[in-house]
Amino acid sequence: MPKTATKTKPTKTNLLYEVRESGIHGKGLFATRKIAEGTVIGTYQGPKVYDDADDGDHVLWIEDHDGSIYGVDGKNELRYVNHSIDANVVFEGEELIALRDIKKGEELTHHYGDDWLDL
Repeated sequence: MPKTATKTKPTKTNLLYEVRESGIHGKGLFATRKIAEGTVIGTYQGPKVYDDADDGDHVLWIEDHDGSIYGVDGKNELRYVNHSIDANVVFEGEELIALRDIKKGEELTHHYGDDWLDL
């Protein structure tokens, strides 16, 4: 886990990533500049879902502080974070945070969980 998250909120003018074609799968997110470990890269946004029947390709399932589980059906660009067992970002709740220093041009990847095929 990262040390302490840097709380600079990304805006359209200071986005730390861009969407490009990925060698992993379809589209991916790529760092537009060096990203320091612990930096908050963005917030996963979309409608909340509470039922497995609403699961989909871009639903991020989150365990809340009280132990309840809900999903966020991603509608912003963070939905393009691809899977890797050697991930460089992690979701803490709905925030995407750098696990380590990330180089400019490097694809942002998240470990989807043990149920996913390890790439």
